[in-house]
Amino acid sequence: MSLTSPALAAKLAGLQSSAIRDLLKLTARADIISLAGGLPDAALMPRERIALAAGTALRDPAVLQYTESPGWPALREVIAARESTVIGRAVPPAEVFITHGSQQALSLLAEVLLDPGALVIVEDPAYVGALQVFRAAGARIVAVPLDRDGMRLDALEDLLAAGERPVVVHTVASFHNPGGVTLAHERRRRLAELAESHGFWVIEDDPYGELWFDRPAPAPIAAHSSQVIRLSSVSKILAPSLRVGWMIAPDHVCRAVELLKQGADLCGSALTHQIAADLLTDTAWLATHVASVRAAYGSRARTLVTALRTTFGDRVHCTDATGGMFVWADFTDGTDTTALLPTALATGVAYVPGAAFAVSDSYRNSMRLCFTTSDEPTLTEAITRLAKATDPS
Repeated sequence: MSLTSPALAAKLAGLQSSAIRDLLKLTARADIISLAGGLPDAALMPRERIALAAGTALRDPAVLQYTESPGWPALREVIAARESTVIGRAVPPAEVFITHGSQQALSLLAEVLLDPGALVIVEDPAYVGALQVFRAAGARIVAVPLDRDGMRLDALEDLLAAGERPVVVHTVASFHNPGGVTLAHERRRRLAELAESHGFWVIEDDPYGELWFDRPAPAPIAAHSSQVIRLSSVSKILAPSLRVGWMIAPDHVCRAVELLKQGADLCGSALTHQIAADLLTDTAWLATHVASVRAAYGSRARTLVTALRTTFGDRVHCTDATGGMFVWADFTDGTDTTALLPTALATGVAYVPGAAFAVSDSYRNSMRLCFTTSDEPTLTEAITRLAKATDPS
């Protein structure tokens, strides 16, 4: 018997488990109202319509077989048509690559585009899934802050003027996770211009773009440049368990990703690909379904924001929830949200401290709140509990 276990890869030394996933283990109790998760509401997922599509798909035995590594061809055609409408230019199926959720696309792209030490620009606060991917790739990560109009391109331009040369700029441009803001139209255009003039890729991570409440987000960054790689999925509008994501990228990037995916899992699921294609091509039904999800989330978002502002007044500043799944809130009185969390849990409410999303700033006074999985009275009660936690007396 060996006295010493073989070592793991050195790249694991700097990786940490997601603080959000770890927190979810603590918030499973029925007496806690959790605003911590980033989950869509399972009650709004179209189970009966998914079952119908699955039954239809299973009539063909071939649906249980392996499919092509870039994805089931018919689904790629469906996505190409949808993305052509969204982006405003013709997207050929060769530029569509189906992945096991958009997170896999991000992971494969990191392997394809980044050598160890390559510079990646991210937003601060940042999407933690992106940080995990880029850290695993050994990238050097530099953060650019957000404001109410999204990524601050003046800060990005300062970095470029100082001689920084990113390989990738990653952005959740529409209804940001965790920041809750949306990149303004002119900034999208300018970011595309900077990508072309300085020779970097933009990864436009867009899982929330269809979840707008009052008006759609501006046209995608990909509408302005071929150096933008777009990621999205059906997880937020249909169901995460389908694990159907995609990227829109130049053909040579897709072929490079294909080589890596073959080594990772050979291919995706022809069954879930066919189910997704069925649902996405039923356009009248889909429009009604997505509209109902928007209406439910919009009402919940407004309730949460109103409760925050009414309860805390000037003690808390929060984003206006115009889409997506999250509200970002800052205590103005010095409240440390990491230190407050145990008291909040004891009071029966959970959130994610801002420090979980920090790259360069600590965000010790900030928190991310998810409004999707609770109804309006529950959200109001959650903020009442949060206020009690901040003032237990």
